[in-house]
Amino acid sequence: MATSFLSYFLVGLLVLACEVNLAQRNSGDEFEILDMEKVELLGLFDVFDALLGDSDWAKDHPQPCSETPWPGVECEIGQEETPLFHVTKIHIGPDILNPPPCKNSATFSNSLLKLPYLKTLSIFNCFLTSEVSLSPSLFGSLSSLEHLALDSNPALTGEIPKSLANLASLRVLSLSQNSLNGEIPKEIGEIVMLEQLDLSYNNLSGEVPEAIGGMEKLTILDLSWNSLEGQLPSSLGQLHFLQKIDLSSNKIMGKIPPQLGKLKSLVLLDLSNNLLSGQIPETLLDLDHLEYFILDHNPLNTEIPNFLGHLKMLQTMSLSSCGLVGKLLTSFSLLQHLSSLSLDNNSLTGTIPPSLGTLQNLDLLNLSHNLLSGEVLLSEDFVERLGKRLDIRGNSGLCTRNVYQKNVSVCLNNASGEVEPPRSGETLAWKKPDYESDRTEPSDKNRIKESSAGGGVSWLKPNLLIILCLLYFYSIFFSMSCM
Repeated sequence: MATSFLSYFLVGLLVLACEVNLAQRNSGDEFEILDMEKVELLGLFDVFDALLGDSDWAKDHPQPCSETPWPGVECEIGQEETPLFHVTKIHIGPDILNPPPCKNSATFSNSLLKLPYLKTLSIFNCFLTSEVSLSPSLFGSLSSLEHLALDSNPALTGEIPKSLANLASLRVLSLSQNSLNGEIPKEIGEIVMLEQLDLSYNNLSGEVPEAIGGMEKLTILDLSWNSLEGQLPSSLGQLHFLQKIDLSSNKIMGKIPPQLGKLKSLVLLDLSNNLLSGQIPETLLDLDHLEYFILDHNPLNTEIPNFLGHLKMLQTMSLSSCGLVGKLLTSFSLLQHLSSLSLDNNSLTGTIPPSLGTLQNLDLLNLSHNLLSGEVLLSEDFVERLGKRLDIRGNSGLCTRNVYQKNVSVCLNNASGEVEPPRSGETLAWKKPDYESDRTEPSDKNRIKESSAGGGVSWLKPNLLIILCLLYFYSIFFSMSCM
């Protein structure tokens, strides 16, 4: 009787196990196929169809978040009761291995609005021939966007839409090296979470808006290589977290705002190639972390302020072609981190302080084309170490001792060893941020892996069936032997 009961029990257990296994397999198949909402998946296909010249992209990547991934797409698992993948990042750029080319008619698809979880949109070197612009209705509605980088797209034209102010979560806005025009909208100051703003290398005009002072979390501001005019707004002094200001190569005039001295975190200040005039404000003495001070090619027409010799973290100072008068500062010898000093093409007078030769890190010294005079008393070791990176040509009043006449002939005589002053970009150690490596990545638990979820226990399913089958046949054999 007991053996008969055991037989029926094991048969029931076997049937139950088969039903559970079948249900799990059906559920797993459904999850593998429907790993995204259909609307979101089709929206992603539309976005890539509008950008890429690969008509088979959707066929090759039917499950871009799981089974058929693509390196330019990243997804995260949502918090729904039935977890689904959601697209959080779209990136098209030269760093992707063997990327399909963009269409000649590449454009932005309105299906971007079907990707409500999109945090990062970065498109590099894609819009090359057919002109495309930033639709105010489209880009003002991507509410979850945190990182927008559309760089190196020469056919990206038109104005920067005011509606970008609607992107309350935006932390990075990079629209560099495009053909954008018009003024910088004052509404941009309403993006209070913004940390990096790069609008360099465009055709922007007008003034730097006063409202830019509202972005109090800003750490990088790059508006260089545009046609901006007017005066610098004093509101820049409110951006206390700024580490980099690059407003070079514009048409900005007036004086340098003394409020810039409030930017205690500033590391780079580049205002070169503008129309700034007047004295350098003494408030800049408070910039304790300043390493790069670039003001060359501005009609300052003033003396070198004494406080510059006390910015002890300075590594690069460039005041070339600024109409500077007066003498060189002996306090420059206090700048022990200084590696590059360019004061060429001014009207500086007096002698070259011998103490400059004590700067162990100085690797470039350009004092050419001034009105300097007297004997050059720099140490022979210093002269030999710098070689052609020491340029004192074009100072007819300078003379040297015979002991190292041979070594400095190249930097005294115009006839031999012409040395071009370094271009501003070559003297800077500061590099533009690598947005690709700086983007917010999904956490490890949400990162998409090639192996399917739950794969670590899949071996239990067939083994459980085998064990139950063996137990069933053993029970039948045992009951027959007892009879």
